[in-house]
Amino acid sequence: MKTYIPTAPIAAVALVLGLGAAAGGCGKYSFSNMKAMKAFKDGNVAYQAQDWKKAADRYEAAIQANPDLNAGGVTPYFFLANSYDNLYKPARAGEPENDAYIQKAIENYKISAQRDTGQMRTRAMEYLVAAYGPDKLNDPSQAEPIVQQMIQMDPNEPANYFYLAKIYEEGGRYEEAEQTLLKAKEVKPNDPVVYTTLSAFYNRQGDFPKTMEALHQAAELEPNNPEGYHRLAVFYWEKAFRDHRLPKAQKVEYLQKGVDAEDKALSLNPNYAEAMTYKNILLRLQANETTDRKEQERLIREADQLRNRAIELGKKKASGLP
Repeated sequence: MKTYIPTAPIAAVALVLGLGAAAGGCGKYSFSNMKAMKAFKDGNVAYQAQDWKKAADRYEAAIQANPDLNAGGVTPYFFLANSYDNLYKPARAGEPENDAYIQKAIENYKISAQRDTGQMRTRAMEYLVAAYGPDKLNDPSQAEPIVQQMIQMDPNEPANYFYLAKIYEEGGRYEEAEQTLLKAKEVKPNDPVVYTTLSAFYNRQGDFPKTMEALHQAAELEPNNPEGYHRLAVFYWEKAFRDHRLPKAQKVEYLQKGVDAEDKALSLNPNYAEAMTYKNILLRLQANETTDRKEQERLIREADQLRNRAIELGKKKASGLP
């Protein structure tokens, strides 16, 4: 599942947002502004090299020379914040210098959220939420109003609801988390990611029927995507294999639903090796559940064929053959 609170370094963002161009164009040519632009450009070079200390130093110099610097629609504040963010180490929490890094990151993310626009502003708010997350300051009370603001800014963006639901879930506010995810479904009813995210929540809550309902909806929204049907099969296999409390009839039903889902995946992609592998496993589990000797032999024979075909495809892939 995709995670929607970013936590990793984002050196590549500099390229995505065109920092090379941003560092070159500004209509003011005062000495202080030229000095700021030079420091900003130096900061960008250090940032892309992931030299966070040097990047922070150069961005600080740019802001000191011109606090209102805006190069091609980009300010230094997000990149200064993210440089400090990457200098912060959760394992060293409590050390004054280390703790100062995350506080400086938060301060500058907030300024970026006020001064930047578009994608940069959204990034600043996302990373600000992450700074208050469980991997860092673990203060959801600070993160919640930020995400609420993000929702107000863009009420039709489901990711904003995912952020808020995550905060609620981590705080044990499960009903509010569910309602928030259902709101995401309301604003983007045709987005498969909404349903896979909802299914992941229900799965963590141990609600298998709702998990599968959401996964079925996700698959139906992409009827030509074999991965959605394969995902269904994997969940049916896991439930049948791991839940030893299941009545036999229920287990047999889930195994058959898993096989049916893999059949659908393989009808869309006959060379889908993972689907073959899981159908092979499902068929063997079905064989274990029947006392009909001929049916057992048929199921195992088909499972062997699928296993051998999956191995053959794997060898071809490893050797670079089509």
